[in-house]
Amino acid sequence: MDITSLLQSIFVSRLKADQKIPYFIFGGGSNILVNDKPFKGIAIKMAMRNIVIKNVSLRGAELQSNPSLVRAEAGALSSAVARETAKAGLSGLTWAISLPGTIGGAVRGNAGCFGGETKDHIVEVELLRDGEVITLKKDDLHFGYRDSVIKHNNDIVLSATFELEHGDPKKLLAELDEKLNTRKTSQPLDSGSAGCMFKNYEIKSDDELQRLKQKLDISPEVSSTRRISAGWLIDQLDLKGTQIGGAKVSEKHGNFLVNTGNATADDVVQLITLIKTRVRNEYGINLDEEVQYVGF
Repeated sequence: MDITSLLQSIFVSRLKADQKIPYFIFGGGSNILVNDKPFKGIAIKMAMRNIVIKNVSLRGAELQSNPSLVRAEAGALSSAVARETAKAGLSGLTWAISLPGTIGGAVRGNAGCFGGETKDHIVEVELLRDGEVITLKKDDLHFGYRDSVIKHNNDIVLSATFELEHGDPKKLLAELDEKLNTRKTSQPLDSGSAGCMFKNYEIKSDDELQRLKQKLDISPEVSSTRRISAGWLIDQLDLKGTQIGGAKVSEKHGNFLVNTGNATADDVVQLITLIKTRVRNEYGINLDEEVQYVGF
């Protein structure tokens, strides 16, 4: 039985028996924080990893004028999709080489880095909704910063189709290496973590921008983008290195809470609470978690 059929059978069984058995769908296991207590339900890992690239057989002017469609199943690693498309000479997803999770999670949370976001090249997404397979176009997904409509319902991502332009494979592969090196030097990849803990903060109005300028050294770039790095805010409060139990704010990047060896989920939650309280009290900013809580 493939995973789509398994998911459909679970939904049918729940409906027939009027059961309320909790379930949790996950891909790469990044950007989640799991409760220390056992999860009394069904945990399903999305392991469908096929990546299909079309139009790569075209040549010359025909190749350059015809974008390629790339369909990646939900369990495909984002980094694998980035590398396979770069090798095929398709540009648009090189930024995803450093994402630790899967395409399903990237679509659900509109993952992004290095100036790119999942929504940028999405054409359509195949979903499982109440036991039925449906397809939604990009506009129907209502993408926002680290957000989509899928985060607010029970839809399950099965696959995503991207439209990519053609480029030079050598240059694209060099981009992958450059972005990986940048990530290695700026983030604590040698320590266990759930990835970036908080979303960057979006400034909501001109009045708020002026208020924050009185408290923080706001750069012209932040004034333009209206988005403040959560890691930078944590750094301003000198919270790097702060530790509760086995959970510690990374010395390398303030938006990573790392496991020093024996951290519990409760340690991490307490550290999250401390950070959010300090940021709110000092700057009037309410940070939102980027991670998803499981079993809390």
